[in-house]
Amino acid sequence: MSGELPFPRIALLGTGLIGGSFGLAVRNSFPQASIVGWDRPEALERAATRGAVTETATDLALAVAGADLVYVALPVGAILDNLPAISRAAAPSAIVTDAGSTKAAICRAAAREFTRGARFIGGHPIAGRESSGIESADAELFRGAHYVLVGEEDSRSTRLEQFLKTALGVETRWMDAETHDWATAIVSHLPQMLAVALASVVLDETDETDGSGLPLSLAGPALRDVARLAGSPYSMWRDICLTNGDNIGRALDRITQAIDHLRRNLGSRELEKEFAAANSVYNSLHKRD
Repeated sequence: MSGELPFPRIALLGTGLIGGSFGLAVRNSFPQASIVGWDRPEALERAATRGAVTETATDLALAVAGADLVYVALPVGAILDNLPAISRAAAPSAIVTDAGSTKAAICRAAAREFTRGARFIGGHPIAGRESSGIESADAELFRGAHYVLVGEEDSRSTRLEQFLKTALGVETRWMDAETHDWATAIVSHLPQMLAVALASVVLDETDETDGSGLPLSLAGPALRDVARLAGSPYSMWRDICLTNGDNIGRALDRITQAIDHLRRNLGSRELEKEFAAANSVYNSLHKRD
């Protein structure tokens, strides 16, 4: 797919799984795009080899200067750290957007920093994998996924929205930052915490430290499916927990209540209602496939 490119020069800050997938998708849709990547030198080399970027820069200001679109695909903490420098270097006509997994802290910081003309629009692609890095990047990672946008809807934000739909194949949804962080705490951050807790329980109960004993050695597809997210590294989740701790804490409170309810009803037919509710959520999710 190719056509008129609304952002001829794109600065891609961060070339891991999300940034690398973004670069690959944009270059698939718009081969004429100029994408300058900013990251650690070794990461930039791998991104260039994969074809996710057309240029590289180790100086953030040089990468951002002259870009029509700045796509910030860094961990949440690094986004917060670098917003001041990005705002200083961005052209007044530029659009700056991020791919952070939490939005309230980032959007508050952006409101303080972006007062010089460049427009900041918060973003979050609801896509990913438990593995990280450019090696796992995929041009099709975002296709069909929801993509949350946070900010005022106007001609500039509409231009970004249409670009994301065309280049990535996403379904965009606008909402405020607080609503986003509450919702993702329930459907994204809570599953991750549950996978970590489940893995911890299994490991504690296993009688060999290398995982060769019972019960872990008896595990089959069920445990692998439920514990898939346990493969996610802490480095991916540290800043999410730090910036969305209140919502995640409330979600954990709710799941604790649900588990207590299940425990109280293990010998009761009341449990059938919980399975029926769970089945309805499962069916709703799989209608999207």
